[in-house]
Amino acid sequence: MQDLTRIKFLTDGVLLREMMDDPLLTKYSVIMVDEAHERSISTDIVLGLLKKIQKRRPELRLIISSATIEAKSMSNFFLSSKRRQALEGEELRPRLEPAILSVEVFSLGRGFNVQIHYVEDPVRDYVQAAVSTVLLINDKEPPGDILVFLTGQDDIDAAIKLLTEEARSNGKNSSGLIILPLYSGLTRAEQDLIFSPTPKGKRKVVISTNIAETSLTLEGIVYVVDSGFSKQRFYNPISDIENLVVAPISKASARQRAGRAGRLRPGMCYRLYTEEYFLNEMSVQGIPEIQRSNLVSCVIQLKALGIDNILGFDWPASPSPESMIRALEVLFSLGVLDDDAKLTSPVGFQVAEIPLEPMIAKMILSSNELGCSDEIITIAAVLSIQSIWFSARGAQKELDEAKLRFAAAEGDHVTFLNIYKGFLQSGRSSKWCHKNFINYHAMKKVMEIREQLKRIALRLGIVLKSCETDMQLVRKAVTAGFFANACRLEAYSHGGMYKTIRGSQEVYIHPSSVLFRVNPKCVIYHSLVSTDRQYMRNVISIDPSWLTEVAPHFYQQQRHNPTIH
Repeated sequence: MQDLTRIKFLTDGVLLREMMDDPLLTKYSVIMVDEAHERSISTDIVLGLLKKIQKRRPELRLIISSATIEAKSMSNFFLSSKRRQALEGEELRPRLEPAILSVEVFSLGRGFNVQIHYVEDPVRDYVQAAVSTVLLINDKEPPGDILVFLTGQDDIDAAIKLLTEEARSNGKNSSGLIILPLYSGLTRAEQDLIFSPTPKGKRKVVISTNIAETSLTLEGIVYVVDSGFSKQRFYNPISDIENLVVAPISKASARQRAGRAGRLRPGMCYRLYTEEYFLNEMSVQGIPEIQRSNLVSCVIQLKALGIDNILGFDWPASPSPESMIRALEVLFSLGVLDDDAKLTSPVGFQVAEIPLEPMIAKMILSSNELGCSDEIITIAAVLSIQSIWFSARGAQKELDEAKLRFAAAEGDHVTFLNIYKGFLQSGRSSKWCHKNFINYHAMKKVMEIREQLKRIALRLGIVLKSCETDMQLVRKAVTAGFFANACRLEAYSHGGMYKTIRGSQEVYIHPSSVLFRVNPKCVIYHSLVSTDRQYMRNVISIDPSWLTEVAPHFYQQQRHNPTIH
């Protein structure tokens, strides 16, 4: 490495932003894409664009690093059709094209063997089976921490309760267990316990979602218990609903999970499924995010990068045409794309400049005209993170009471403003956050995103202005961005059933919303999630007449009620 060599670390999202100014990435001679096996939408876009760039810049060297993707499949993606034919025996004319070297390295741990155990028969209850396996390991195996993979918070909380009860009744052998959960929304103190050294004579049991698969490493883990399941998000472009589904994992994920053991010495992985199932039925790779997600943000990214033929883009794994068409329809309705599916000026280019969902970006642009941009960028910052609340493990009543302290009659978006104001008035206090069940680190992230949005807004000519106490302007701005997500309360509905104005789907306000059981006549939601019902998350009440005011192209007025064109 020469003295003039510079190494830059950045996310795939930042690299995509750089491509908007430098489409051929001319300042880089080598680009390494790490953790390619995670197959996020941004990673797949980057891989497709790098393949395109390399045709213009054959001297560019690419390194694709993956823990689970077979090197052959990735090298085949980067091979041109002519080179692929040549490798199969056909003649290839001499041309300047980069060589492709693929290297397979098989290792579950860092130099230590991991012994795999399977069950003889399929288990009926993987939570109970996981608990029994932990107790078996504790009774029979030498010291070493245990990592258990379950699907989500409900499963994890149930397993902790069950394991605590059985350990207590099991007597002396289980008294040294330190049982800890690992999922998003934990307090900093709970996180610190997970990563702190295990006290002498104790055994730590960490019960986790798939966050521990690749995102972090727990050094003391010697034993892994793999349920064989995870929660995955699947988007339905027909219903426009995202479902959170418990689904079987892939062989790639199973190997990743096993690889968490044996970091310090030889480890063991207990799989709660049969060897026959693993060998003959389990899928090789998981479904890439691009094939199970809403693609609205993806499409606008490609449009901003000058990729007009979206359906013809060279993907590592092709998304469904239905999802692509749905995304184009949404962007057209927002005024982001014109009749030729090109970015409109100035709205389309402005929306592309804001690194958030296009609906949130349109909400920000509309707030400039309405005079409430200061409030709206705060709301946008909160909507861009998963949650500002701590998970209420064993304290749901206290969490509900905390929400009531900030609850606004208008809905969740205005409630977010109350929380943000309270956070500032507290001097950005972590103690204040803890007292009110608010995630301090999430609020710090909100502050960072808000500052970033302020800079972008000023660059786009948006004047930061507060509407003070006029929340009607805030609600109108939200409507301008999310008009397609409007719902009406069904007449004579005692269960709080709403129907979407577009599609007439039955939906309900999520229990986490401050409008749960309030049931205003007309609302707009940020997202839909499906469990036992279709639930609206982040809900705000609106006047239905605003729909035809902000989106006359989308709605028409009929007898005091808007209907879709």
